[in-house]
Amino acid sequence: MNQRTGLFILLGVVGFFVIFALVIGLYVRSTYNGLVEKDQSVEGQWSNVEAQLQRRFDLIPNLVASVQAIFEQEREVFGRLADARARYSGAATVDDRAEAAGQLESALSRLLVIVENYPELRSQANVTQLMDELAGTENRIGVERSRYNESVRTYNNAVKRFPSNIIAGMFGYDEREFFQPTPGSTEPPQVQF
Repeated sequence: MNQRTGLFILLGVVGFFVIFALVIGLYVRSTYNGLVEKDQSVEGQWSNVEAQLQRRFDLIPNLVASVQAIFEQEREVFGRLADARARYSGAATVDDRAEAAGQLESALSRLLVIVENYPELRSQANVTQLMDELAGTENRIGVERSRYNESVRTYNNAVKRFPSNIIAGMFGYDEREFFQPTPGSTEPPQVQF
């Protein structure tokens, strides 16, 4: 092997490692940017859920005030609504907010049963309007929760699949929690009169 052939082999080996390093670098960059994008999508979807939850929280005091004047004996339900609203406002994490929202749903469903059982109350214009707005808000919350869970699924797939899980682990991207209904929230509320 002459000196020229050895130089070509050395340049070929160096060129191979440079191209290999470039491919790896581009893959890491692309995967990292994809994780950032998916993480931001999850955050954005959670913000949409919170916006609809806040709309619900803003509507509830008006409904409670309308109903409370008629049903002073249902103070327990009103107290639960106020407690859940206060917990939601003070919650710092996504899990705490989701739990507070679940407790509010439970108390709100009891309030809605009370309203449904009194036709004279349902016929009041302000109560009817508030009930319609709450129903629309509940639908929006359901849609935003579905979108949030879809974003979490996409993000979690990127975090868990090979080889992107290596990049996720290097940069501290962990699996995110899906929005789960609180225990007992799927059962119909029981109200005794």
